Amino acid sequence: MYKKGTHALVDAIVDGLQDKKGRDIVVADLSGIDDTICTYFVIAHGGSPSQVQALAMSVGEKGRELCGARPLAVDGMRNGIWVALDYAEVIVHIFLPEERAFYDIEHLWEDAELTEIPDLDNGN
Repeated sequence: MYKKGTHALVDAIVDGLQDKKGRDIVVADLSGIDDTICTYFVIAHGGSPSQVQALAMSVGEKGRELCGARPLAVDGMRNGIWVALDYAEVIVHIFLPEERAFYDIEHLWEDAELTEIPDLDNGN
């Protein structure tokens, strides 16, 4: 039986990111902001293009396994610098650290409620 709903999908995405040691995971809740393209952004980074790709694949697997959800679109898998997975209500952004710092998308939405998820392996 699949868990349903946007919150369950966000939890599955975070689980997928943590499974492959995604770093500095942030969930941006955009629900209180008018005219946004989605309800949540989930943002993380990996240390190499292959890790970014592995994180994206893990997110896809967990979304299907735990929620029966598949992304409507996936962009960036070929280069592994910035992968975006679009689940309509949730958009996942997985970067290399340099790209994440440059675009700084979690801070573009100043009014969003940001939740930082601790890295599992070092207790942050």
